[in-house]
This record gives sequence, structure tokens and C-alpha cells, in this order.
Amino acid sequence: MDIAIKRLEAKEIESISKSFENTVWGPIMSLLQGYLTEQVEGKRVVLVAYADNDFAGFVTIKWQSNYPPFAEKGIPEVSDLRVLPDFRRRGIASALMDEAEKLIFKRSSTVGIGVGMYADYGPAQRMYARRGYVPDGMGLYYKLDLVKPGQVVPVDDNLVLNLIKERGEDIR
Repeated sequence: MDIAIKRLEAKEIESISKSFENTVWGPIMSLLQGYLTEQVEGKRVVLVAYADNDFAGFVTIKWQSNYPPFAEKGIPEVSDLRVLPDFRRRGIASALMDEAEKLIFKRSSTVGIGVGMYADYGPAQRMYARRGYVPDGMGLYYKLDLVKPGQVVPVDDNLVLNLIKERGEDIR
């Protein structure tokens, strides 16, 4: 299978959004339009993956993270990695991460990423660990706020552990 990675273009948004209609994410037209605007403004890069010319997934790079510890240190963040179900376990996510890290490491010695804490995120958690990501040491965050001992928060997509990787730390 031939995997090609490129930057998102406006002409792709409608077809990419339709690709997600029958997934847990549903249509994502407005999300992609917002991402494209941020890409044009230089705030974000949106990388899209094609497997044998079929759209397979995307990832974004946020040059200025919303997560306070990353923002304070100027750590760019890999954000919103999505691979269509039919293309999983075929190296698409790894190819997207390779390209994202390559771009980030041209500007920064550290890359950050947040990962969810429930079972659906298990494959991502394992992939990030294999790629050399480690917890940033700040604990769990819920909607960008530190979860304090004894605090009760929902276990949903907003509960994340933030990870970092230094240039040259790939352990695959």
C-alpha cells in the first residue's frame, strides 16, 4: 500500500468530511474549514493521508498549544489524529505522526500530545509509548484544567494525559 501525506487543501474538505459521516465523529465540515483557516493563518498545519489514492486520515499540528504547560514552554502540539476505521492497523497513523514530528522538530526540540484516558484510546496510548512519548509530569487534565486529588471528573474525550517527546527519543 502506498501512503502519501500532504497538506489539506480547500477542495478536499467536502469529500473528507463525507468520509467521516458514518464514524463516531460524524460530519466534520465546519471543523475542517476552521482548521484550514488556521493553516492559512500559520497557526496550524493539517496533514492528510491517502492510501493508494483513497483518503485515510489526518492529523494537525498546533504551533501554539492551548494546554498551559506546553504554551508556557513554546511546545508545539500534535492534535486530533484521526484514521478512518477501514484504514487502521495499516501504518497510516504512524506515517502521519512521522511527518508531523518531522515538521515540529524543524522548529522545536520537543513535541507534545494529549491522549485520552479510556479504553478507546488504548491503541493511541501504546503507539505514543512506542514512539518515545512520556508523560509531561503534570498529571491528568480535564478541559485544560489540572485534575486535583479527590476531584471527580467525567471520563470522556476531555480527560487527557499530556505527553512529550524530545528530538531523537524514538524507541520503536
